Amino acid sequence: MSVDQDVLADLVRRVRDADPRLGPSHGPGNGPAGERASGTRLVVIDGPAGSGKTTLAAQLGEALPAQVLHMDDLYEGWRGLEPAWSRLDEWVLAPLAAGRPGRYRRFDWTLDRFAEWHDVAPAPYLVVEGCGAGRREADGVAALRLWVEAPDDVRLRRGLDRDGEDQRAHWLAWMLDEHEHYARNASRERADVVLDGWGNVVRAADR
Repeated sequence: MSVDQDVLADLVRRVRDADPRLGPSHGPGNGPAGERASGTRLVVIDGPAGSGKTTLAAQLGEALPAQVLHMDDLYEGWRGLEPAWSRLDEWVLAPLAAGRPGRYRRFDWTLDRFAEWHDVAPAPYLVVEGCGAGRREADGVAALRLWVEAPDDVRLRRGLDRDGEDQRAHWLAWMLDEHEHYARNASRERADVVLDGWGNVVRAADR
């Protein structure tokens, strides 16, 4: 799912206008008058699997510019939705909050094990996309929370076209898990901007 240039420009402005909430000097008023606070402006892109988050993340990553981290790399396969945030926090967010580089270990879905490490350097912007990226714990650190949605049948078809029909049982189980997760976290309701799976803005908070 790609957004048009007007929508992308608005999202970029929202991120750049926000105060950084991740880093040792986050928040307003940390420097001389007129000077922007240092730290990282974290963008989280949440929404059910197959809704179009990854494509949007790539667009934002190029436009800001920012490193893009995929929650898919932190899940321990299909069983990993809930534990993934603790890895993100321990490996990436906590070090960045302390002014240190983060690093995460990518999960290899084919080999069913964690593989190589990837560095996440302190930077003005960071985009994290994937199911669970916008859970309640993100509220204290995210500069912008995005939600992307699409009908279940569209998402399932996209997923099976990508992963193969033999993954249908995994997809159906994951869809149940994410539904429960989103209901518990009120992820859509808490998002600053809601987009549909075709790049249209459904709802946006006043800036």
